[in-house]
Amino acid sequence: MVSRQALALASGGLRRGLAFKLGLPAIGILMGLLLIVGMLAGIGGGPSAVAAGCSKPGSPGNDGPSGNGQTGDTTGGASKNLRAEQVANAKIIDQVAKDGKLPGRATLIALMTGLAESQLSNINYGDRDSLGIFQQRPSSGWGTREQITDPKYAAHMFLFGGDSGDPPGLTDVAWESMSLNDAAQKVQRSGFPDAYGPKEAQARSIAKEAGIDLERSGENHPGQSGRNGGSNGGSNGGGNNGGDPDKKKPEGCDTSGSNNPGKPGEPFHDSKANWPDIVRNPRDTAGAIAYARQQAETHNSEWYQRCLAFTAIAYGRGSSGTDYAIDHYTDVMPKNMRHDKDRNPPPGALMFWDTHHRAGHVAIYVGDGKVASNDIVTPGEISIVPATDIESKWGAEYLGWSPPYYPNGG
Repeated sequence: MVSRQALALASGGLRRGLAFKLGLPAIGILMGLLLIVGMLAGIGGGPSAVAAGCSKPGSPGNDGPSGNGQTGDTTGGASKNLRAEQVANAKIIDQVAKDGKLPGRATLIALMTGLAESQLSNINYGDRDSLGIFQQRPSSGWGTREQITDPKYAAHMFLFGGDSGDPPGLTDVAWESMSLNDAAQKVQRSGFPDAYGPKEAQARSIAKEAGIDLERSGENHPGQSGRNGGSNGGSNGGGNNGGDPDKKKPEGCDTSGSNNPGKPGEPFHDSKANWPDIVRNPRDTAGAIAYARQQAETHNSEWYQRCLAFTAIAYGRGSSGTDYAIDHYTDVMPKNMRHDKDRNPPPGALMFWDTHHRAGHVAIYVGDGKVASNDIVTPGEISIVPATDIESKWGAEYLGWSPPYYPNGG
């Protein structure tokens, strides 16, 4: 559900007031980092193609052995209207769980899943034919379009699956012996397998507002192997693989995680460079990098497919003035400011990639071979990762770096 999660965040979060947060003014090293991120999704609020290739993230916050790690942000930047919808949908999901005699932990897993997939919003679009709160697919047996966009029906399918166990739901896996994140992943089979854990704190906050008792016990306790005796509980609907069991990751994708920079390409190293006098932004480089790191620490889920917008906002601008990251580098950026294929960017530089999607991708180089990038670990969130992750995880082609220059920016 990579694109679904992203779409949910982009559309659910963006269109509901998750207007991407702006930063304060200045010029410098941070400019470069944010520009790179902004380029991917384009600015302007409208969704751009996601910079996803391999779609295998690293590891965000862990929800802990007992599932009470309280990782993530309690609001996710949700607007007042979105929060009201989240609370309403949470009540529906919890009632379905209670009707099925499931304990509060099942409700918590469902809420975390819905938040990662759609911002817990009943959206009518997604990756391919994915729909609804859990981004279930009619073509994968989850139901008709009308059924999947009925929150009560969708919740029942997530929790209990089909009558024959196909597609499987939460009760078809050994969910009670797993962490919250892993239980959700067993149902969703997401290309972002660690996307759910960071939503725990937000899910608990919504449950509290909805008057939901997440500590209640339940009578329905399937066996360790799940209702149908399966130990994997893989789902053929949902998940960042679009619920398609035949969907393969692109060849050459490195799924080893984000601990070490890796191929393709050599490691990125710092260089020292002064921006041309024409490069002026409300926020300086140090401020932009600090803003990028702050966004990564707070897990704000506002940046789905908005890489270029993120970079511009990090540098204190309201927008980049360009729709797509790749256009910003190839068409907007003056040729003398483009450092094609150069792997020695200065901190604050904008780094660009061709993702084989229309939008391309941009991220802000923060130094030590790392960038601040949206969507690489968790859809919609900023993470600090090795710059080589964009190549190894998404199969993207590195284009080069430039100063944080936004000639058309707002």
